[in-house]
Amino acid sequence: MSSSSPTSLIVENFIDSDRRLSEKQPRLEDLRRRLREEKTNSSPTIHNFAAKKNASKNGKQKDLSSVTKEETEAERQQSLFELMRTLDALPLPKEPLKDKFGRQHSYLRISLSERCNLRCQYCMPEDGVPLQPAEKLLSNAEIMKLARWFNHQGVNKIRLTGGEPLLRKNLVDLVADLNQLENPLQQIGMTTNGVTLSKHLPALVDAGLTHVNVSLDSLNPDKFARLTRRPPAYFDRVMQAIEDCAKYLPNQTKINCVVMPENADELQDFAELSRHMPVDIRFIEYMPFNANQWGTDDFLSYRQMQEQITGLERVDDGPNDTTKWWRLKANSEFQIERPGRVGFITSMSEHFCGTCNRLRLTADGQLKVCLFGKTEVSLRDLMRQGGSDEMLQKLIHYSVQRKNFKLGGHKDMEDLRAHSDENRPMTLIGG
Repeated sequence: MSSSSPTSLIVENFIDSDRRLSEKQPRLEDLRRRLREEKTNSSPTIHNFAAKKNASKNGKQKDLSSVTKEETEAERQQSLFELMRTLDALPLPKEPLKDKFGRQHSYLRISLSERCNLRCQYCMPEDGVPLQPAEKLLSNAEIMKLARWFNHQGVNKIRLTGGEPLLRKNLVDLVADLNQLENPLQQIGMTTNGVTLSKHLPALVDAGLTHVNVSLDSLNPDKFARLTRRPPAYFDRVMQAIEDCAKYLPNQTKINCVVMPENADELQDFAELSRHMPVDIRFIEYMPFNANQWGTDDFLSYRQMQEQITGLERVDDGPNDTTKWWRLKANSEFQIERPGRVGFITSMSEHFCGTCNRLRLTADGQLKVCLFGKTEVSLRDLMRQGGSDEMLQKLIHYSVQRKNFKLGGHKDMEDLRAHSDENRPMTLIGG
């Protein structure tokens, strides 16, 4: 499709219209927040992050006190109807999940909750994040409708994220439903902080969960408490969960460690876990997101991480792998028969965008075609307004077509930092 064709221009207009609608929402939500606060001192909704910051920068925060909830809802509905009319007139794409760079997307990450029972420094501000009301989030039925559509279009791997996905009610039922999709999934994974994992793990595995990633940033209970802003006792729960995962899902469990100056001295200790347990260890470069205070002084590249670990030898990566994989060389000490691997996720220093096959669905039903991109398109609103599967296919396709080649359109990690307030905090995107 030529970038100057009439259809292409229509597509850009309706995606931009949807973006303008989402940009308008923060101002409307900010008004509603202020009206509520005058009466109840309630907390703000999530959508006012960028609007408040941009208005403060420009010194032009508008007085929207004359705008009523009914008027703003009518305006939103009108924009949605216009979008649906535009979609109805567009041709049906044959390959809805292939972008303009030829990348076929077969991996969907679904966030199940905005809530989390930790307050990790790189993930959210110390006082947490404003949460949306439950009715703004996708129901299990809506998640399954989208999962079925993506599955029919070639998605064979789904990962459940958050927030903390274990805070989602009926999680076991959702996993069981995903396990019954028409085209069987190669993987049904979950990324969790592990705090409440042990009591749910047997039922989740029985329902069809195949892979688990546990986030853990320190092997020291006191340091764990500082990094997560939660009691040291939570550390014991996470370690127990890792042991249980090694039992129920051997060599299908990963420990995710975001590397910062505070834990850079623990990398060898983390790596040694892979020698004695059937789990993979992944070290993740610290990434800039809204309000996580990222700075170059906090950043350690994967090359710098490697310097902290002795005995590494290279092993093969998968074709769409985000991880550069290594393994600790065998030694004379006790080592299990099938030890785990040691990996590095190098998003900042050596991006892997060229083989990206991932799409993200936020808990409130927004499609994000890139973790680092600010553009979001509401699949929730289209579904709730009765949009057809054909409309859904067109909206997703033309959103995927606008995916940038790397880093959500940013040049590098410094450019990401400069624009981090345009994106959501990590916990609201889905890890």
